Amino acid sequence: MKRGKPVTVGEYLARVPEPARATLKTLRAEIKKLVPEASEVISYQMPAFRLERWLVCYAAFKDHCSIFPGARVIVALADDLKDYKTSKGTIQFPLDRPLPARLIRKLVKVRLAEIAQSDLKTKSRRR
Repeated sequence: MKRGKPVTVGEYLARVPEPARATLKTLRAEIKKLVPEASEVISYQMPAFRLERWLVCYAAFKDHCSIFPGARVIVALADDLKDYKTSKGTIQFPLDRPLPARLIRKLVKVRLAEIAQSDLKTKSRRR
């Protein structure tokens, strides 16, 4: 990728070489379909979706693309993720395999549920 900090998601994607760019565009489209009201930002020099707060980030690397849904999502979907390399808050998708769109949708839905649950806890504490 080119040097310098990207300012927009479009600028970030334009710097990513193929086949990672196509993978990220697919990932982006799946998230947009599921959460069209989410805004797109650059956070930690990566594309991210926000929905009142951080939803997910994603990025390209030399031999994979990653999505960053948070540690709880990865724990919740451990069985679904057994074929992918994961770390505390990251899932890696190899560039030589098709992006699992169904899994991406499931990840985002679990993350949305996590946010909703957190919001409920916050509201109940304020009472």
